[in-house]
Amino acid sequence: MTRMTSIGIIGSKGRMGQALAVAADEAGLSVAGGIDAGGDPIALAKSADVLIDFSSPAALVSNLGAAVAANTPILIGTTGLNEDHHRAIDDAAAHVAVLQTGNTSLGVTLLARLVQEAAAKLGPDWDIEIVEMHHRMKVDAPSGTALLLGEAAAKGRQIDLVKHSERGRDGHTGAREVGAIGFAALRGGTVAGDHSVIFAADNERIELVHRAENRAIFAKGAVKAAQWLLRQPAGRYTMDQVLGV
Repeated sequence: MTRMTSIGIIGSKGRMGQALAVAADEAGLSVAGGIDAGGDPIALAKSADVLIDFSSPAALVSNLGAAVAANTPILIGTTGLNEDHHRAIDDAAAHVAVLQTGNTSLGVTLLARLVQEAAAKLGPDWDIEIVEMHHRMKVDAPSGTALLLGEAAAKGRQIDLVKHSERGRDGHTGAREVGAIGFAALRGGTVAGDHSVIFAADNERIELVHRAENRAIFAKGAVKAAQWLLRQPAGRYTMDQVLGV
């Protein structure tokens, strides 16, 4: 009898953690266990075939260390990461398979590829604006998905997003910088996640939109990606590679 693949959920009591448990069951996987703040990530990592982390940036280094210590692949869906976090991910990826993404939705993954292609084809006279809306409880802005889409646009234009992004416009800000990628963040209600990428030129606009109606789509995408990650050697991976786009 074939043993069921088991996942360990970091951030198990959160909304995503609960959705992951349901998605794992629907995919025929078992849940090795789950932890939250104060839990033991090493014990969880030793009991699971793969870890899925939707906890907090503050816990990331500890969770990566547990994955490396147990030689367990880890998928990171936590957003609000900084450069130090990304360096820690790179270090861990030298030892285990790590997939980090701002969004585990398969639809958003494809959207990012479309944004990259559009940005590559359209010149700097097409302004790029990214508008996102999430529920009132979300604590980071722009969202990880908005930043993912911004990175896709920057990659298409072969520019550095950090040097070409405009955020938090307020007051007399002056004219828009040519070639900038703008961000606007909206918060309210129970919105799971809406993202629009607007390409605006003189007298015409192109809008690429993704609307998440339920966070179950993120959980299903994460479970699919975790299953894929199990088959990979040590390294850092993206959702693009899961879809093969």
